[in-house]
Amino acid sequence: MPRDATTTGQTPIAFVRAITGAYAARGLDPSAALQKARIAPADLARSRARVTAVQFERLCAAAMQELDDEAPGWFSRPLPWGSYGMLARASISAPTLGVALARWCRHHGLLTDDVTLTLGQAGGQARVEIAEHRDLGALREFALLSLLRNLHGLACWLVDSHIALQGAQFPLPAPPHADMYTRLFPGPVQFGAPRAGLQFDAHYLQLPLRRDGAALDQMLRRALPILVWPYRRDRLLSRRVRRLLQQPHAAHTAETLATRLGLSARSLHRQLQGEGTSLQALKDEVRRERASDLLLRTQWPIARVARAAGFTSDKSFARAFRQWTGHTPQTHRQRGSPLES
Repeated sequence: MPRDATTTGQTPIAFVRAITGAYAARGLDPSAALQKARIAPADLARSRARVTAVQFERLCAAAMQELDDEAPGWFSRPLPWGSYGMLARASISAPTLGVALARWCRHHGLLTDDVTLTLGQAGGQARVEIAEHRDLGALREFALLSLLRNLHGLACWLVDSHIALQGAQFPLPAPPHADMYTRLFPGPVQFGAPRAGLQFDAHYLQLPLRRDGAALDQMLRRALPILVWPYRRDRLLSRRVRRLLQQPHAAHTAETLATRLGLSARSLHRQLQGEGTSLQALKDEVRRERASDLLLRTQWPIARVARAAGFTSDKSFARAFRQWTGHTPQTHRQRGSPLES
């Protein structure tokens, strides 16, 4: 379910009405659920009313259990309690986030035929898209938004990292509460799109999962089956640092790099360590690739290649290159071999 990071009233009453509409479709009374969430029934008639994140979570938790439907009213048949937990369990053993999300999307098709979720990538961008196979009716907005929000939240949780979104699209006109979308989906939000979907850097798909079955059991004991957590760390920091290091004629000290990234030097070192690397390792990697490219692509003297790769002498360059590749720069050029990893 959509969840705001704040405790102030941020969730529009339209989504509360969606929950009560699911009760009405079953001929049931939502009064007990509203009472648990401390939402006044009179607020349902106030078009601009909003509830807090805590209130909405309580309402969703009550509705899911009372209706025995983890997609309350979205689909042509209910998804029994534990359905989305089952999808998460099927994904937790995946080696990478890409495999985990592909499994989640594929297995979601076993729960319902009403929508299909697909994961694809092109041009360095990953995209999750929802195809609708029936009219989702009055709950369409709530269903599409929740599906994307929950999948994004699960992805962040699996890799223990904030996954920055590059955009989100929705096949509906901008609603009166469009401001909420920019909070739930930071990045450009487009309304009136052909399909619902979201995009992020495809490099995230290569990240290994940092959660296990025990962590999943603990997470699933929370009020909602899948919660969207606020993540502050971005495990693509190393890639951002790497791109900066590839820029020529720039000072690449920890202090200058940290300033450009809006961090302290200490935070830079600590976060890179959390990603399993270091600033020196990234510098060596960039130097190695630069040197190999110049050796194979040009006929520059070794001393010139050394300077272009950031070395003060050809001797220190030769020593480092031998450590990296197991042979000298001259041998590497003569072999005409690509850079070994």
